[in-house]
Amino acid sequence: MHTSKSVRTVQILLVEDNPGDVGLTLEALKEATLPNKLTVVKTGIEALSLLRRQGQHAGAPRPDLILLDLNLPKKDGRKVLAEIKTDENLKRIPVVVLTTSEDERDVLESYNLHANCYIVKPLDLDRFITVVKTIEDFWLRTVVLPKI
Repeated sequence: MHTSKSVRTVQILLVEDNPGDVGLTLEALKEATLPNKLTVVKTGIEALSLLRRQGQHAGAPRPDLILLDLNLPKKDGRKVLAEIKTDENLKRIPVVVLTTSEDERDVLESYNLHANCYIVKPLDLDRFITVVKTIEDFWLRTVVLPKI
């Protein structure tokens, strides 16, 4: 008996302006066991445009997971998070804050804005890759996400 179970490609949105961190995230996700497509935007304004499928992002797929840096040009991650979590069409997308800030105020504000989790980016290369793989394992393999 032959059974085929197709595995859906997981859509991940990375909102990050640091090219080094983008590269590390791409590298870590290349080794992921689940098929995934990483879309990268560098500003908060572009992230919201993509999420709302506006302009050049009209045909963009809805992400299953958002990895959001707080310190972004044009519109910072805190404002982006607030807009995502108050938008009826976006608020159920899990948002993982992935940032260099260890400031307790940023942690508290992120959770008050309904971030799904807050992770401080490790400075060590191997540890950074481990963190991204852990995010992939937990959020894309363990957790049940809505299919909307």
